[in-house]
Amino acid sequence: MAIEPGDIRRILTPAAAPVTREAMRADIARMLHEDPEEIGGGDSLIDLGLDSMRAMNLVLKWSEGGLALDFAAFAETPTLDGWWALVEARQSAGA
Repeated sequence: MAIEPGDIRRILTPAAAPVTREAMRADIARMLHEDPEEIGGGDSLIDLGLDSMRAMNLVLKWSEGGLALDFAAFAETPTLDGWWALVEARQSAGA
């Protein structure tokens, strides 16, 4: 039995929704077992208790939709504001 070209359907994986600043804040807070309102934009995430393994898990989560994020850049700016600037720039570049 031959496969006809009309029988072939492309399987598309839906793109993940764009990452938002508030979603990032919520994800970070969840990792730290804190309320999102407790995470200030300029707060050191390291001082709040975020270790490198949790940070890497967050970067991987935010990369799931095809966003190419560099963990080393996140390590250099461990604040919500710094991380949001990296994600926003990458999302803008991909648009």
